[in-house]
Amino acid sequence: MNRRRQKKLTQGLIGAVLCDDAPRVDALLRTGADPAAADRDGTTPLYTASVNGSAALARRLLAAGAPPDAESAGPGAEGTPLCAAACWGHTETVRALLDHGADPNLREDHGSGRTPLEWALAGPHPGTAAVLRAAGAR
Repeated sequence: MNRRRQKKLTQGLIGAVLCDDAPRVDALLRTGADPAAADRDGTTPLYTASVNGSAALARRLLAAGAPPDAESAGPGAEGTPLCAAACWGHTETVRALLDHGADPNLREDHGSGRTPLEWALAGPHPGTAAVLRAAGAR
């Protein structure tokens, strides 16, 4: 697939995730959209689903091959999907990410930032923090 087509699919996928449009996400993935590709700003579809608390879309993207620990770098979208979900107390999304192998102790900002547990505690989101602790977060 050419680069231009892939960029268009990536933009469409991010837009579908933002609109919580599961049928469109599924169609784009079937068409060849890369669930791991970041948009021009550096934001991944999985980060977008995670920060918005869409556990169902996060599961779809993870099942399609989105890496659970890929860090986004876009304006206002810096960090890992697990940190994003934990920050906002999206417990079901946190569970989906952990179920697909997200590291509960991975610090964002390439190892120099907060952990998901630190974000959950700062929230404060005690239920989310409990799920992270049960998964081995320190």
